[in-house]
Amino acid sequence: MENLLRRLNTLKHKSWLAILLSILVIAKSHAQFEKAEQDLQTIMKKFSVVGLSVAVVKNNEIVYTNSFGLKDIESNTPLSDQNIFRIASISKSFSATAIMQLVEAKKLSLDDDFSKLIGFKIRNPKYPDKVITLRMVLSHTSSINDSQGYFTLDTINPDKNKEWAKCYNDYEPGKGYQYCNLNYNMTGAVIEKFSGERFDVYVKRHILNPLKLYGGYCVDSLDNSRFATLYAFDSASRKFIASPAAYAPRRDEIKNYEMGYTTPIFSPTGGMKISATDLAKYMTMHMNGGTYNGVKIISKKSSAIMQTPLSDEEGYGLAITNINDLIPEKIMTGHTGSAYGLYSAMFFHPKEKFGIVVITNGSNTTYTNYIPDVTRALINSLYSNLLK
Repeated sequence: MENLLRRLNTLKHKSWLAILLSILVIAKSHAQFEKAEQDLQTIMKKFSVVGLSVAVVKNNEIVYTNSFGLKDIESNTPLSDQNIFRIASISKSFSATAIMQLVEAKKLSLDDDFSKLIGFKIRNPKYPDKVITLRMVLSHTSSINDSQGYFTLDTINPDKNKEWAKCYNDYEPGKGYQYCNLNYNMTGAVIEKFSGERFDVYVKRHILNPLKLYGGYCVDSLDNSRFATLYAFDSASRKFIASPAAYAPRRDEIKNYEMGYTTPIFSPTGGMKISATDLAKYMTMHMNGGTYNGVKIISKKSSAIMQTPLSDEEGYGLAITNINDLIPEKIMTGHTGSAYGLYSAMFFHPKEKFGIVVITNGSNTTYTNYIPDVTRALINSLYSNLLK
């Protein structure tokens, strides 16, 4: 109601007809918001959602943001739009965006031999003569897997791990697809080697700051009072368990940081912390070919490369995917994230200029076609009520 009254106050000095038409428009949108919020709360109840933050973009403008539920169960603190989350794998798109900036600066190429970029041998032992390129790493067609872990580059470095060969699949690089977190933790190290800046600093200086977004990969560079606690659902006890590791500062590791190698400390593959509203602004940049509010982050060509699938079957480009079964009759572009109990999603329609961000910090959900059912339900509700 306060929002409605505030909007009515803006109608002063208009003609009676203009005022009447404006009131009708405001009343209709207010009713839409109320219906949308009722539906969201019903979905939250169905999936036992702890907290939910959403943002909706229409015609390149953020038309709706809101937060529901709890930031923290133990203190019973409500979630707000100012809270930030570790958004998991959507973070990969920030790393790929940084790479495209370096490509545009001619510091490297997507078709460079990744061995030369990372500084140690990256070769599938079953195909020793086949070059694994940066493009393959970014598109998960590198034939590399996470079987040896991905929290340190030692796992795939032949000089550090005698089991390094297990990091590779049986198929030829470039001829198959497997989603792999190690790909992007290695990518973060390459960003450092060719920019001369620590990974978290580079992303902040060249992506977040120009877009006026609050967030980052380094825990200690952020206001930890804004962190939304992440909760994993324990099916045995039917309780939510807090996941403090999501925001572990890793101060001791950072003290001994080795540029271009210990980069996984910041998790380029999943460690971005940001709010739903600021993530929606970042999403809109990608929706508009690399530019937001007049600020160019990457070129239209680079943006198109990121969003173009390398395989029709997977629909995956460079840290951006395309799916046709999220919203009926729409091919949506974006990415999901899941870790420590969080589920995040940003998806947009480049031609129709709308997009949706949803983030939950804890829920009891199942999956359908690799998408959490809670995420699917929330996105479709927002689309039906506010965009359709």
